[in-house]
Amino acid sequence: MAWPTHIVAAGGYVFDKKGNILIVKTHNRGWDCTGGQIEVGENIEEGVLREILEESGVRASVRCLVGIYSNVGQHMHYDEVTHVPTKVMFDFICDYVDGELKTSNETSEVIWVPKNDVLNYITAPASALRFKNVIEFDGRIHYCSYISKPKFKVLSSRFV
Repeated sequence: MAWPTHIVAAGGYVFDKKGNILIVKTHNRGWDCTGGQIEVGENIEEGVLREILEESGVRASVRCLVGIYSNVGQHMHYDEVTHVPTKVMFDFICDYVDGELKTSNETSEVIWVPKNDVLNYITAPASALRFKNVIEFDGRIHYCSYISKPKFKVLSSRFV
């Protein structure tokens, strides 16, 4: 399979009416937001809402764009055979609509966490950066480029 130059992905940071944030425990990255690659024929908002539902059982609505990220590092996939292309990710703050929490083939746990406690769960440096930007969101869109492997390093960070 030939990979594209960039993978386009989206992250969904879902909040309930109490201000709790939805997190999922993934098999490879530990605790994280819901999200993933945008599929052919999908727009980015449709893709993030599909990923939220698939990974958590929750239907959500998009409130706003909060961040745009470029992971420009090149590394091997978890299979240690496939080279992963660079990624462009769009992060959205979303609102809970309905649905019961349930796991998927990509998630082993799905929970609501108080917003102020969420960083206690997140161990991957890139995910922690993105969650921090969601928690501190003041209406400005954050743009950041970084590499995640072999060691996490921010290359640029600003508001757009």
